[in-house]
Amino acid sequence: MIRALIGGSGVAAVAGPLGAFVVWRRMAFFGGTLSHSALLGVALGFLLGINLNIGIFAVTAVVAVSLVALSRRARLSDDTLLGILAHASLALGLIVLASMEARRVDLMAYLFGDVLATTMGDIALIYGGGAVVIGVLAFIWRPLLSATVHEELAAVEGVPVTAVNLCFMMLLAVVVALAMKIVGILLVTSLIIIPAATARRLSATPEAMAVLAAVIGCLAVAGGLGGSMAFDTPSGPSIVVAAFALFMVSALTPTFKRLS
Repeated sequence: MIRALIGGSGVAAVAGPLGAFVVWRRMAFFGGTLSHSALLGVALGFLLGINLNIGIFAVTAVVAVSLVALSRRARLSDDTLLGILAHASLALGLIVLASMEARRVDLMAYLFGDVLATTMGDIALIYGGGAVVIGVLAFIWRPLLSATVHEELAAVEGVPVTAVNLCFMMLLAVVVALAMKIVGILLVTSLIIIPAATARRLSATPEAMAVLAAVIGCLAVAGGLGGSMAFDTPSGPSIVVAAFALFMVSALTPTFKRLS
């Protein structure tokens, strides 16, 4: 339980600031696409005998780059392309897993997480990868914020909008890979979005929202694990329910300052 709390808090602390940008940019569907494609990464990891996190990051990165490339060539909206990529990668992942008859895969653990099986190696990976994500995010914070507020104006001011957006997508791919063991493929987007949405009502500046989202995510992890231990419920879904409970409390509480 202690390892689960440490690992889950590390993921939440990284997911919160990125989730703030996901909420501002209305990219919830993009996060869902990355999480769906993670199953294909798991399948390829088993098939090729490589670390699953590497497989997940590779596939989610390809999906992110494909979205940028297809949005320029295909005459389709981003949400249509995201739907195509999400369901195609999920279906391919299931087909690859089904074809590996010699290996039995606990699909439920990957779909809904297995945070109680977190090892010290997982914790080292989470905090090492998380430190890199936070460092890169801090480096691109200003240009990313400018592109989020007004993309065309940011481009006129000299911000490399395409490069910044692609870098942000890569950071999301890393977080999806890190969070898979905590809340699972199907619920990873919720750990990115819900704490950030909760913090939005309580923050007056972008920086405050990013920090508060990380804190709320850590509280959700602690509350979810506590509820899981008390009521014998699945840990990953319990963390998401705890995050939702915090969101409802925030939504029903009057606020005098709100980040628009």
